[in-house]
Amino acid sequence: MRPLWSRSLAAQIICFMLLALAISQGIGFLISWDERGQALRAAAKGEFFSRTASLARLIEGTPSAIHDGILRASDTSYTRFWLSTEEPRSALEWRQEAREQLAKPLPSLTKPHHDAPGPDKREPEDVSEAAAAITAAVAAPTSWVELPPAAWPLSRPAKFVYLDNSIGMGLAVRLDSGAWLNAAFAKSLHNSIWTSQSAVSLGITAAVLSLIAIGVARSIARPMRRLAGAAEALGRGETVAPLPESGPDDIRQTAEAFNRMQERLQRFVEDRTRMLAAIGHDLRTPLTTLRLRAEFVSDPDIQDKMLKTIAEMETMTEATLAFAREDATAESTRTVNLCALVESLCDDLAELGRDVTFVEGPTINYRCRPDALRRAIRNLVENAVRYGERARVRLVRTADTIDIVVEDDGPGIPNMAMEQVFAPFYRLEHSRNRETGGVGLGLSIARAIARHHGGDILLTNTHPGLRAVVSLPSFDQA
Repeated sequence: MRPLWSRSLAAQIICFMLLALAISQGIGFLISWDERGQALRAAAKGEFFSRTASLARLIEGTPSAIHDGILRASDTSYTRFWLSTEEPRSALEWRQEAREQLAKPLPSLTKPHHDAPGPDKREPEDVSEAAAAITAAVAAPTSWVELPPAAWPLSRPAKFVYLDNSIGMGLAVRLDSGAWLNAAFAKSLHNSIWTSQSAVSLGITAAVLSLIAIGVARSIARPMRRLAGAAEALGRGETVAPLPESGPDDIRQTAEAFNRMQERLQRFVEDRTRMLAAIGHDLRTPLTTLRLRAEFVSDPDIQDKMLKTIAEMETMTEATLAFAREDATAESTRTVNLCALVESLCDDLAELGRDVTFVEGPTINYRCRPDALRRAIRNLVENAVRYGERARVRLVRTADTIDIVVEDDGPGIPNMAMEQVFAPFYRLEHSRNRETGGVGLGLSIARAIARHHGGDILLTNTHPGLRAVVSLPSFDQA
């Protein structure tokens, strides 16, 4: 079994559209990821500068006795502020100090142990994120950068350093008192754009695209199925109404091409039938003339041979016309009980004294041209009785075909002649009786009818006997 996506046009369109959606969303996510990271870093940097500048103004405007309280109140989970009397020199040493400051727990993040004798026995409740951030910061060496007054809110220069390659940063600014305000910020920002909203948005987009793909696939598949059905019916010799020439250019041009092809085929068949009818009509006149002249032949033996030859020519002419008419038959198709059709044919031949036996089979409703199919089966049954003494007929249903099997007890057919016997006017000289074998069109007509129904006739030697199988496609079953 082939997978669904390879058998269904809708599944293929959905897969390709979802693949395009995934690729486009992936590219968009990568672009947004970088832009969002830059925006987060810029926002964090601006907020850090603004907060440090505000704290510097506040300390300069308040008594020194409350500076420690102000600094502790300004600390956050990811920011620490402290004062130093000397200007920071080495960036590496300053980072180490920043790490120690950030590792100190905030009062709101501590809790006492049961065995803690005092406030000194207090540990951070959860400082793993800050510790991880400052650890990464210390691992990224760099040097101080002089920050001009125009680059941050205060009208004085400051010393700036990046703690890592991501979001960690430090700042040191000289106060009016000569002390230095130090600020350290280290936060691992989760720059994730895949959120529940993103998943919902992507799911809704995928669902909408799938519905659109189903609609597009149906709009394409519907005329294609209609074209396939019309082509199959035309191949079985049915009269097919012209396809509607509407829709997109590709579909409309396909329908137009099919309609033109059908019109040309019908015109070709009609022209050929008219030509053969005209030939048959024109041949009757010289044959009649020959018959009249043969009457004046004095030698009885010559006269008898001439009349037999003329009669054979007339028979072949009529058979040829009958074959051409059958090949271009306009009989309408309808649904019949195939088992009943074959059984009634066998009963009719049995009443005429033929040794024909029908084996009861399943009831099968089948859409066909019943008169033509009956003629094909009759030709096979009559051949079986004529050359194989008796005929046994049965119906067999398989997964793909419906087979009408005709078996006899005759000598069979040489393997090299299995295809030749279907040629018009071909007769086996030894295995067939030339006097009673007709003109050799029975199997040709039978195969033409079977092929017009989308099937074929297969011959097999059974030693002794011959098996003829009219194999019809089972998808025509109604």
